[in-house]
Amino acid sequence: MATVLLFLAVAAGIMIGPSDISLRAVGEALLAPLPWHPHLSVPAVDVAIIWQIRRPRVVLAGMVGAMLAGSGAAYQGVFRNPLADPYLLGVAAGAGLGATVIIINGAAPGLLPVAAFAGGAGTVALTYLLGGSADRGGDATRPAGGSASIMLAGIAMTALLTAVQTYLQQQHFPQLQQVYTWILGGFSLASWSDVTLILPYLAVATVVLLAHRRLLDVLRVGETEANVLGVDVARVRLTVVAAATLGTAAAVSVSGLIGFVGIIVPHTVRLAAGASYRTVLPVSLIGGAAFMILADIAARTVQAPAEVPIGVITAAAGAPFFLYVLRSRRARRELA
Repeated sequence: MATVLLFLAVAAGIMIGPSDISLRAVGEALLAPLPWHPHLSVPAVDVAIIWQIRRPRVVLAGMVGAMLAGSGAAYQGVFRNPLADPYLLGVAAGAGLGATVIIINGAAPGLLPVAAFAGGAGTVALTYLLGGSADRGGDATRPAGGSASIMLAGIAMTALLTAVQTYLQQQHFPQLQQVYTWILGGFSLASWSDVTLILPYLAVATVVLLAHRRLLDVLRVGETEANVLGVDVARVRLTVVAAATLGTAAAVSVSGLIGFVGIIVPHTVRLAAGASYRTVLPVSLIGGAAFMILADIAARTVQAPAEVPIGVITAAAGAPFFLYVLRSRRARRELA
């Protein structure tokens, strides 16, 4: 079902856009660059729109959505917290601060993804070190990895970096709109170079997360029970958090900060297919890709030819979802 939804979303993403291109022309444009295609009458501009604008945008949106949803499911499993999302440990705050520094200093646009990635990944690394140190109580011989301490450290780091970012925005008011445009997210400037840039990171993160999905099922019974079963909980947590953070930092570096995907999609999958991470993780990856592509279609058509920030679209979808969870007894049971 998720695969079918993804296929339909990709087809819709390629066909729908502000440029009025017929379905027949879209099909011919997709065939035009192939060496064995028949003689086609589709205009060159339509071929360029399909191959250089819509296709990379759909591919990039799918990759980002898959990573945010998969990382959300992984965070929820490793911390046993149904409200955990990819930004829990400060990825959003670090990436936002890194992007803000680049924008207000007028640096080369190509440095923005690098700064966002470095800010997000670096913040989570520091969060994990601080949380692990608090959990050890100063004893270097004890393993780090207490989930409560790490989550609290993430909240503290998020608050600190958000305050710094807000101060910088206040001091550089002329660049405020550009900063907020990036923070709210979008794919209007998507290109094949963006796809190539984040593909290795997302591939590594996805492989690691899928390889640990059975261990995440073991963690559901509790840390003590998992240790009794021979699972190194601290190692599993570190590996999963590192992989999810790597993928999330890479994703937001080219898309901006897009919220709710890592909560909406995994929980929807649990309600539809059960709570086992052997199912939740792979289906969340597929469903997240479809969700993000559909959200991007809405973002570029609701106020066409202008675009609505995709973060607004995902937030609008997230609020009704939480209302449903609050009112649904079955949903609360599945998310517990």
